[in-house]
Amino acid sequence: MTMLTPRTPTTLAPPGRGRRERKAAELESRTRLAGERLAGFSARPGVQVLQELDASRSGLTHAEAALRLERHGANVVAHERAPRWWFQLAKAFWNPFIGVLVFLAAVMWWQDPADPGVVILSVMVGISGLLRFWQEFRSGRAADALKKLVTTTCAVQRRAGSGSAPTTFEVPMDRVVPGDVVKLAAGDLIPADLRLITSKDLMVGQAALSGESLPVAKADTRSEDLGPGVPPARRRGGATDPVEADNLCLMGTSVTSGTATGVVVATGADTYFGSMAGSLVGERPQTNFDNGVRKVSFLLIRFMLVMVPVVFAVNGLTKGDWNEAFLFGVAVAVGLTPEMLPMVVSANLARGAVAMSKRKVVVKRLNAIQNLGAMDVLCTDKTGTLTEDRIVLDRYLDVHGDEDDEVLEYGYLNSHFQTGLKNLMDQAVINRVDEAEEVVVDARFSMVDEIPFDFARRRMSVVLDRNSIVGGPGRPEHVMITKGAVEEVLALCSHMRDRGETVELTDQLRWHVTRIAEDNNRRGLRVLAVATRTMETPRDTYSVADEDRLTLVGFLAFLDPPKADAARALAALADKGIAVKVVTGDNELVAARVCADVGIDVGHVVLGSETDALDDTALRALAARTTVFAKVNPVQKARIVRTLQADGHTVGFLGDGINDAAALRDADVGISVDTAVDIAKESADIILLEKDLTVLEQGVIQGRTTFGNTIKYIKMTASSNFGNVFSVLVASAFIPFQPMLAIMLLVQNLVYDIAQLATPWDRMDEEYLRKPRNWDAKGIGRFMVCIGPISSVFDIAMFVIMWNVFAANSEAHQALFQSGWFIEGLLSQTLIVHMIRTRKIPFVQSRASWPVMVMTVLAVLTGLYLPFSPLASSLGFVALPASYFPWLIGVLLAYCTLTQFLKTLYIRRFGTWL
Repeated sequence: MTMLTPRTPTTLAPPGRGRRERKAAELESRTRLAGERLAGFSARPGVQVLQELDASRSGLTHAEAALRLERHGANVVAHERAPRWWFQLAKAFWNPFIGVLVFLAAVMWWQDPADPGVVILSVMVGISGLLRFWQEFRSGRAADALKKLVTTTCAVQRRAGSGSAPTTFEVPMDRVVPGDVVKLAAGDLIPADLRLITSKDLMVGQAALSGESLPVAKADTRSEDLGPGVPPARRRGGATDPVEADNLCLMGTSVTSGTATGVVVATGADTYFGSMAGSLVGERPQTNFDNGVRKVSFLLIRFMLVMVPVVFAVNGLTKGDWNEAFLFGVAVAVGLTPEMLPMVVSANLARGAVAMSKRKVVVKRLNAIQNLGAMDVLCTDKTGTLTEDRIVLDRYLDVHGDEDDEVLEYGYLNSHFQTGLKNLMDQAVINRVDEAEEVVVDARFSMVDEIPFDFARRRMSVVLDRNSIVGGPGRPEHVMITKGAVEEVLALCSHMRDRGETVELTDQLRWHVTRIAEDNNRRGLRVLAVATRTMETPRDTYSVADEDRLTLVGFLAFLDPPKADAARALAALADKGIAVKVVTGDNELVAARVCADVGIDVGHVVLGSETDALDDTALRALAARTTVFAKVNPVQKARIVRTLQADGHTVGFLGDGINDAAALRDADVGISVDTAVDIAKESADIILLEKDLTVLEQGVIQGRTTFGNTIKYIKMTASSNFGNVFSVLVASAFIPFQPMLAIMLLVQNLVYDIAQLATPWDRMDEEYLRKPRNWDAKGIGRFMVCIGPISSVFDIAMFVIMWNVFAANSEAHQALFQSGWFIEGLLSQTLIVHMIRTRKIPFVQSRASWPVMVMTVLAVLTGLYLPFSPLASSLGFVALPASYFPWLIGVLLAYCTLTQFLKTLYIRRFGTWL
């Protein structure tokens, strides 16, 4: 017995390379080895394959099947399972900023277990993590609910014992083993990789693996074995590509018509599908969002690590109370840290997910929402996205390329009267004819005989009696109508119909009609020829030998038509700054035709085989200028995505097939649909309930709104906090008492942060939504340094006013000083939100949403009330005199005016604001 090739080792790439590169190399190596193994089965005769598998046409015995199941394992491929809830919960809290907040809370608790700041920080951490966990957990359950198993069993031929007759059983797909003989019929899923033994009119839909929109013919004999008479176009070539092999049916594909019997040559992880799936589990690659959050988080942490020790040292040296300086330093650390950042980010993303769910979009991973907004390149397949994912008869042409109803009539008669299973093109022809005409046809024609389609001839014929058309009794007239592949039918034609006349098909005319067919092929149409023959001697039965001396009538041309709204949706994406690149497994002619029809500037179509010859640098240059990639396999798709990312793009990938899974996983945002294969849905971050680019455009806008509100909070809070700490540093150096008590600093931050909870509900200016937005840690740092100190100017002005005007210049009057600065600091922080949230003039050219306005008013009223409230004494406040408030108004107006002026200069200098 010849054993199957052992499974590919899991580690194939050099250990020195990056994890992502190793995964890519592993995927490439797995699929290549699986392809080579399957190519070997395809090249060898069926009898030899059965011998190698120690199997027979009668099937395995039950005992043999049980042993092989134990040896090879269940027929399942590796797939990504949803993590346990407790792991998901722990991961929701895995964030650099949450770590900082937990550390600060622990220090505060160690210093004073009763400190209210401990509770405040703990609540912020808890809400942030739980919000993220619940949204992702709920979305994961919704995604799982979308998985629909079409069938769980397949027809397998087995025997009770070695001498017993074979019987067909329905066996669960995961119990199929190498050597099993499987029977296939229309509608069946292929349960494993099969080498065909017998077949009849077999058509297999391979879109999930290859991207081809039309089903392909399969047979138990390779086209290469049919002899030299087979036209070159028939040779699907590429024995190294198992998808192209005529006598192989692969797991993940399905039978659209016909019947067949095949022997299982590979199951589970050893299948071509399994070779791809095995490399798609485990930790996902870092996306644009992950990298952006990490950079921004560590930027803010670095600011804190620099400023806090400086404040601690200055306070300790100037006041002499190192314990108080330590407490104040911890309070400053809390004040400098945008402690609500994890919570605001989670709330933003969760709100975005809820909004997108109303637009029939399931968000599996919250981070994908921001990536969707940052996306500037969308790679998409063709079938079902740009097209309607159905075959229609586009045109019916005479021998000169003009539309002719006679061609449609003969094509319809052939499709209507054939008794076998009608394929998609037959159905498309039938759909072009009205029901009323069908009734007339049935009354005027009757079936005499048919010569079914087979893989060798690539055509089928029907013979009809049309005696009733003549209008009276007499000698029956039998007409043969043949429809099939152009080269096969033309080879049998001796005449052609030319504007109602039958003329001899000379070599020149044969070249002319061949060019008509080729021109339509180049336009991306699938072309069939239609020919007829009036039989001289009517009889009851006919054979293949009668398919001779035919008269060519014309051609039927089919296509998967573009969606009516595809061009508008693509234009809308382009208007949003997103370049669409079509990456399809279908052939270049079809891809170019469809893309041109929807307004894509096709240019030079690059084949997947061309990318294999290029190194990463050359491919990066090619990918930048290429719009359409065709005949691309799964490894090449993923490499194109990684190349675009290496060029600085945030890449989205929209796909629904097995061949899309690797690219979906590598993309910054993987997008699939609810009708996709399970592995595509598992690899995706977002699932569309409608495969529609219009829905995707709405998701992009929601993603940019979510990101804009997140950046808005970060810049407002980080710059404001930086300005406050800078003010504290100045005050600590020149004022003989604490400018603000630690508890006051915490309360001020708490009131401000609660007000910022409305940020996810704010609106973004239309100009901001027009182009992709990305994390820019350098820009945030620059914004903090440039805008933050503006508040310090007016904080120092308030110090001077409190010191000189209100005589709060000694420890005895420090409570008055601290209360005055508390109100000015809180109000300036709160009002500046409206200055920073837009690059326009606030309240005049751009107004915040009503939740933000309400929270602003509540924060201002709270700040004004606290020094006069019953809590004042416990917090260290004293009531402020009425004369304080005109000074306060003046300082705030001056602050807003200067900020608006400097905002204009900043935008002019750096070309950006948020």
